[in-house]
Amino acid sequence: MTILSDIEIANQVEMLPIKEVANKLGIPEDSLSLYGNYKAKINVSKLNDLEDTNRGKLILVTAITPTPAGEGKTTTSVGLVDALSKIDKKAAIALREPSLGPVFGVKGGAAGGGYAQVVPMEDINLHFTGDFHAIGAANNLLAAMLDNHIHQGNALGIDSRRITWKRVVDMNDRQLRHVVDGLQGRVNGVPREDGFDITVASEIMAVLCLANNITDLKEKLSQIIIGYSFEGKPVTAKDLKAEGVMTALLKEAIQPNIVQTLEHSPAFIHGGPFANIAHGCNSVLATKLALKYADYAVTEAGFGADLGAEKFVDIKCRLANLSPDAVVLVATIRALKMHGGMKKADLANESVDAVIKGLPNLEKHLSNIQEVYGMPVVVAINKFPTDTEAELEAVKKACQQRNVDVALSDVWANGGAGGVDLANKVIELTERQSNFSFVYEGTDSIEEKLTKIVQKVYGGKGVELAPVARKELAELEKLGFGEYPICMAKTQYSFSDDATLLGAPTDFTVKIRNLRVSAGAGFIVALTGAVMTMPGLPKSPAAERIDVDSEGNISGLF
Repeated sequence: MTILSDIEIANQVEMLPIKEVANKLGIPEDSLSLYGNYKAKINVSKLNDLEDTNRGKLILVTAITPTPAGEGKTTTSVGLVDALSKIDKKAAIALREPSLGPVFGVKGGAAGGGYAQVVPMEDINLHFTGDFHAIGAANNLLAAMLDNHIHQGNALGIDSRRITWKRVVDMNDRQLRHVVDGLQGRVNGVPREDGFDITVASEIMAVLCLANNITDLKEKLSQIIIGYSFEGKPVTAKDLKAEGVMTALLKEAIQPNIVQTLEHSPAFIHGGPFANIAHGCNSVLATKLALKYADYAVTEAGFGADLGAEKFVDIKCRLANLSPDAVVLVATIRALKMHGGMKKADLANESVDAVIKGLPNLEKHLSNIQEVYGMPVVVAINKFPTDTEAELEAVKKACQQRNVDVALSDVWANGGAGGVDLANKVIELTERQSNFSFVYEGTDSIEEKLTKIVQKVYGGKGVELAPVARKELAELEKLGFGEYPICMAKTQYSFSDDATLLGAPTDFTVKIRNLRVSAGAGFIVALTGAVMTMPGLPKSPAAERIDVDSEGNISGLF
């Protein structure tokens, strides 16, 4: 049997005109700005108030701690919305847009996989509607205005040694992490140390995804801190008179995009903040659109439930007044075996013992979702051909002990039909009582928030602040940022800040090396371990296998 690639599967499907897909939800045609026949932007200013209290059910899809074996969270999300549609429920999905960096690196695209994809997948994974380009342009314009201000006399007294704003490019390019610019004489600017981040790590990306409308966007952009003066005072985008022009560059990008799944379910794909350095969720506007126009809105958060789901709860839900009605925790037998100590090369072999040894990771995530976040949860086992009945039974038994239902998800191979059992369990779950709760209170101190995240969510002893982080903490509280939520920037591969500690480690301390404020986005970033804001390409990047034929057909995307 020939196994088709993701892009080959996508190219076999005849898409519906996007106007028909939007019409399924009752979205008026005059609010659509068409980008060809199969994708469009939605002008939310032409719609009624998105804060309508008569909203659909919000379903958050998250996962166990990621492994190189893969978990299939986006594939499960897409398959779930198709399954809901298949059983005649009015459903929509809201996801992040993929970044070109991972597309050309190791991870590949972020449009699902197999027979559970959003399309047109090649457009979505590449330039799409140009949102990331607009965000990069706004980011780099602010950088240009900053350096020009210094070059033209520096009336604001900006200390070039304390500039925090970097330029961005939507590419994995380690060569740009640390640079020196402004060389070759006075006419070329003021020499200083500088660096680049990947576009998805730009604070502007986070701002766009948390803005409620274009006015709110401009206000948030104005509050971005680009550095500090010689007196130690923060200098903002508003001080540089940059918020208006940045908003002008982003006036189309803030409008959510609508596309479709392979089975023609409506899909809002909008925004893509880095899941380490930012909150890793699609835009508030896209989520609220899905909630307003669908009875069931499926969304997801980056990485595992300790990282992405915690930020979804403590940042996105807190700032946007949202609360999920149900959670789907995605797991695979393969990933559990890796958490149980099995090598990736051996994962095709049955080992109930390795599954059992890996179950503490699943159980810790379930404990967090049920007892810390206070939400009802179902486990979705993303099916692989190598899974055995004995291995599956071990997972089901562990979940039954926690009174958690389990559904076998076969959406990669069978699309929505492979997720009907999961969809029915999710519908039942949304009718249960939710005791939604934040991990910490907004009035907690910065150190109290950090400690609660580590102790309650990660299972560690607490935090250890480096001397520089301790100094930054005092400064942030002095400047009035003490009540901001925390955005933990740590490895996605472990509950701890050490990527080698798999399973559910305990008795560890998370070391905070820096604390930075994203004043526009409205959160404090706590940097741990060796988290980077500009990734690099692997030895054999996916880019080497992407090609296009004489008729313009792209191959190699996944």
